[in-house]
Amino acid sequence: MTGSDTATQDTTAGEEGFRALMSLFPTGVAVIGALDRAGRPWGMTCSSLCSVSLSPPTLLVCVRSGSPTLDALESTGAFSVNLLHHSARDVAELFASGDPDRFRRTAWHLPGTAAGPHLRDAAHAVGDCRVDSVRQVGDHTVVFGRVTRVSVGTGPARAPLLYGLRRYAAWPSASSVAEPGRSRPAPAGEE
Repeated sequence: MTGSDTATQDTTAGEEGFRALMSLFPTGVAVIGALDRAGRPWGMTCSSLCSVSLSPPTLLVCVRSGSPTLDALESTGAFSVNLLHHSARDVAELFASGDPDRFRRTAWHLPGTAAGPHLRDAAHAVGDCRVDSVRQVGDHTVVFGRVTRVSVGTGPARAPLLYGLRRYAAWPSASSVAEPGRSRPAPAGEE
């Protein structure tokens, strides 16, 4: 072990300590959408999203237990994952607010075989999922979704919206964003 110039502050892993830890891990921002049995749209902002498997294509999202969005996706067994672009901060904040009219205040549609609402102007990509399994952990429910369809915008490239340090930010530069299905471009001079 060698010495370090960096000081650390230890704290217990209670709610505040855990929030502080997770705020130091920036992540993309998504809106999870689902329709209830009556066809009403529900949705919430989510940064707890993770890829799980390529074969079969599976992801997981963490949803507050008891939320109407969780109730809708569990009752129908389907949901959408809208990956927000850097200009969609207002949509992220709207879907985090609990506003009951959020779907009246943002553009959305339901393409033919969609598993949940697609946020037409706010998402640069959408994954449609079927619920594979759920597991309650503390005050949240982990939902494993089998990805059945992927829709990627074909318009101008938009950088992802990020969340970390308790604030939103855009990806550092549009030139560092790779096209879907391609690796990140090599930095100049390394080709």
